[in-house]
Amino acid sequence: MRLKTKIFITIALSIIALVLGIGVGSVWIPPKDIVNILGYKLFSATLNPDIPDITVSILWNLRLPRALLAFLVGGALSASGAVMQSVLKNPLASSYTLGVSSGASLGASLVIILGVTLPGFDWFTLPFMGFIFGLGTIVLAVAVAARLDGRMENNTIILIGIVFSLFANAVTTLLSSMAREHMQRLAFWQMGSFSMKDWSAVFIITPIMLVSTLLLVHYHRELDMMTFGEEQAQAMGVSLKRVKWVLLMITAALTGSAISFVGIIGFVDLIAPHVVRRLFGSRHRIVIPVSALVGGLFMVLCDLVARTILSPQEVPVGVVTALIGGPFFAYVYFKRKANMKV
Repeated sequence: MRLKTKIFITIALSIIALVLGIGVGSVWIPPKDIVNILGYKLFSATLNPDIPDITVSILWNLRLPRALLAFLVGGALSASGAVMQSVLKNPLASSYTLGVSSGASLGASLVIILGVTLPGFDWFTLPFMGFIFGLGTIVLAVAVAARLDGRMENNTIILIGIVFSLFANAVTTLLSSMAREHMQRLAFWQMGSFSMKDWSAVFIITPIMLVSTLLLVHYHRELDMMTFGEEQAQAMGVSLKRVKWVLLMITAALTGSAISFVGIIGFVDLIAPHVVRRLFGSRHRIVIPVSALVGGLFMVLCDLVARTILSPQEVPVGVVTALIGGPFFAYVYFKRKANMKV
């Protein structure tokens, strides 16, 4: 199958997933009504009089921003995961490996427990602190790795990231045990959810996701060279230390901004890049944007399952991704070990 055909199919499946995410629920909204309501809201088209106002409100204020946010978050996590696996030359690597999620969780815990808010921007406090702490964790990890190892070897970065991740998790657990009245909210945030998210989150994360993804695609040649090994990449003129710093910062910004809005959601950044590399090859000019599409598609479907499988009760979307991603992680791990023995 030609590459353009595969990309077209991926885009079509992404649109279908969004339509399902918007239309399926306690109130079923047919695709033709979705198109009519979007035309009415976006282009002042005539609204079908048979469509109740409550349906318009449900689509525009609840389901559409939720589905778009799920797609953007899934895309951001998957694009960062694809780059992280290439930078660290580890198929099990992700931004979570370097403690971004643990740092963001610590920042969110401090906000929830201490009740601090940004003056005039109460709604933005939690995502902002999650982003700052997530980014700060990876900056510290990379800085320590650079100090201990001038060449910034991949194993050094991974080990330092694991240490910082464990430390941040320990502090978060300690804070939770000291503030039991906030434990339930903290636990729910750490499992991830798109519940009660509005347009403000979509408007904030959209430019971050688009700009960061374009910057990652800009480094596709360096990433392609790095897949042949660090020594070969240096011989071909890649400034490894600088490129690693830049790529790790961009992926941290993507992951930190994504999970700071919706909580910790794992495995999507592991699953999507592997599927894309299997179907589309290893060229990063293709892998990064298509991983974003596949990750967004996957996240929308997981969120759909999370809010409908036990309706009216909602399951945290992180639980759904973990149930799918856990066996996938084991498959990749044992397959890698088998290949190393051969």
